[in-house]
Amino acid sequence: MKPDSSKASQIAGYSFLVAFANDGTLDQAELERFKELALSDGVVDDEERLVLGKVFARVSEDKVSTEIWAEIQAFRTKHGIA
Repeated sequence: MKPDSSKASQIAGYSFLVAFANDGTLDQAELERFKELALSDGVVDDEERLVLGKVFARVSEDKVSTEIWAEIQAFRTKHGIA
């Protein structure tokens, strides 16, 4: 992996400027954007895992649809995101 290939800073920026700015939680399009950024180089690196862990920790199960919650949990498990 190239040192500058991590999208961790873009993920963090997107979470504060877009995803949580409008309603404090994630919708399907926002979740897809996080996944797209993290997987843009084909792998979720350690920095991206750290940032995504913080992003996903802000999402509460009772504030998102069952489908989005399940998708977040599956993505966490698949990519080792705490």
